[in-house]
Amino acid sequence: RDGEQSPGCSMTTPEKLEVARNLVDMGVDLLEAGFPIASAGDYEAVQAVSREFPEARVAALARTVPKDIDRALDALDKAKNPRLHCFIATSEIHLKYKLHKTEDEVLEAAVKAIEQAKKHIDDVEFSAEDGSRTNMEYLCKISKAAVDAGATTINIPDTVGFMVPHE
Repeated sequence: RDGEQSPGCSMTTPEKLEVARNLVDMGVDLLEAGFPIASAGDYEAVQAVSREFPEARVAALARTVPKDIDRALDALDKAKNPRLHCFIATSEIHLKYKLHKTEDEVLEAAVKAIEQAKKHIDDVEFSAEDGSRTNMEYLCKISKAAVDAGATTINIPDTVGFMVPHE
């Protein structure tokens, strides 16, 4: 999925299936196939990868927004080993300028999204978008709340490339 937002890097469903096939052949067991709310193509890609590679865990990406969660769950409906991967920005700069929300509002949205997903699916991943620039105390707080809500995987991405390798 990564690179989808780069100009000229969007893949068709057949291209995503080809990449998925190569990843499965290499032994990769988790395929994040798309962001179903983003486009009909991404929705179809999640369904197609789920059909084509039932032995792999197939993930769909969603913001911590109810309609995103619903769309991702729908796309994963036929997956044998589904994972829903939800995310929300957690850094102070993203809270202030992108989301216009407080830390408490973002934490509440994350917990509600995970709880919504867990009603339908066992494997839920939570990502603290821009985690590398998030205050460590808040990052720990939201990660613990996500686990308490049922998240099975916590991802702390360096969304904007802020960190250097030794960090």
